[in-house]
Amino acid sequence: MKKKRWYDYLWIWSILYFALGFFNILFAWLGMIDFLLPLAIAVFRGNKFFCNHLCGRGQLFSKLGGDLKCSRCKPAPRWMSSQWFRYGFLIFFLTMFGNMVFQTYLVGAGAASLREAIKLFWTFRVPWGWTYAAGTVADWAAQFSFGLYSLMLTSLLLGLIVMVLYKPRTWCAFCPMGTMTQGICKLKNREK
Repeated sequence: MKKKRWYDYLWIWSILYFALGFFNILFAWLGMIDFLLPLAIAVFRGNKFFCNHLCGRGQLFSKLGGDLKCSRCKPAPRWMSSQWFRYGFLIFFLTMFGNMVFQTYLVGAGAASLREAIKLFWTFRVPWGWTYAAGTVADWAAQFSFGLYSLMLTSLLLGLIVMVLYKPRTWCAFCPMGTMTQGICKLKNREK
């Protein structure tokens, strides 16, 4: 049996992140760790150590889909791991992230009011009015929290859907962070 390392339990981080954000939206800022750390590791180490060992979301999908048998364990369609789909999804994801940052800017500049809304799939508003007490922080910080949590929750649900339908870590085949870190690693290793 393989000896467990501390990072083999990071699937708990994924559950904790969504639980904390469910009760207080400001915890959504912790999600920036999952954005910045993989990029930093790819830039400085030139590898995908984060994806392979530290990604709590991938571990959660393995735990649910593999250990708890919540996956059909069928191969995903080839197009899901194709370059055009991965980069297309990355562009879409970055567009949604850019829109979130722009909305945050508008709130911070006073051109728009705070939208206390969590949206699934960038469309469906989730009625979680208890997640934020107005005035706790600057409106722009709260706006960013709502946007980031929405983005993270949407990607979690997409990952869970493909986990159930296909193999547990199917999400990893087209994960935007994985696509970005892979691109960084290719560029970095080409320089050597």
